[in-house]
Amino acid sequence: MASLCGITCISAPSSPSRGTLFATSCRASNSMKTKRSSIINSGATTNSDVSIIDVAADIKANRIVVLGGSGYVGSAICKAAVSRGMEVVSLSRSGRPSYSGPWLDQVTWVTGDVFYVNWNEVLAGATAVVSTLGGFGSEEYMQRLNGEANILSVNAAKDSGVSKFILISVHDYNLPSFLLSNGYFTGKRKAESEVLSKYPSSGVIFRPGFIYGKRKVNRYEIPLDVVGEPLEKFLKATESFTKPLSSLPASDLLLAPPVSVNEVATAVVNAVTDDDFFGIFTIQQIKESAMSIKV
Repeated sequence: MASLCGITCISAPSSPSRGTLFATSCRASNSMKTKRSSIINSGATTNSDVSIIDVAADIKANRIVVLGGSGYVGSAICKAAVSRGMEVVSLSRSGRPSYSGPWLDQVTWVTGDVFYVNWNEVLAGATAVVSTLGGFGSEEYMQRLNGEANILSVNAAKDSGVSKFILISVHDYNLPSFLLSNGYFTGKRKAESEVLSKYPSSGVIFRPGFIYGKRKVNRYEIPLDVVGEPLEKFLKATESFTKPLSSLPASDLLLAPPVSVNEVATAVVNAVTDDDFFGIFTIQQIKESAMSIKV
């Protein structure tokens, strides 16, 4: 197996928003990883038939639980995981999405609230939990959803023996500290600290900015990619001119490159299957992670 090497991650921070940079190394950990191989034995036969023997060693199928799996980002993660042959469980207050799609039947849709759900049932057999929980509202609401709900989920996963936790967090946009003190950002950063505390060598935190794609709301589809995709290309083309401005406060409100929802979903699925994914991933590292396919 080839794993992602040289991705810069951030170790568990002493404060909710800062950490120390380090680079993960390439580790020969094949004996620790899931292995599956096909041995082709053509043999000395008198016909052209080829017998394929499927050999499994130390196999533990990936069963992931996606918190907020019926939402915009969560549903993309569920779909990507299904396409990679994973067993997927979604936990959300709305349950199964109202739109149709063949992959929807391959997900177990659980309707429930993280504060009241029976975690033993939801997490039974899970190898990873992915949280997309978050939202805007009153200060109290954002602290509860972005912070407390995620922290509760991290501890439930840890107590249930789940080996990996992946949190979809948020880019800080180079905002001054007083703007980062609202419940949305402080809740997310508290959740990040909990992930890195409970999962120091297997916790994954993605910090995307604007996530574009086709967002389904009831029977309607909002084409966020109409804005996001051209903007991403424009920022890439003008990167050499805009880079000197990146140190200015709040500059990333305009300069942070958007990331597609499919890239986020692919990066998450890659993180589930690769033990070398851990730490905090920036926007660029999310894009690199999405391109990293283990073979």
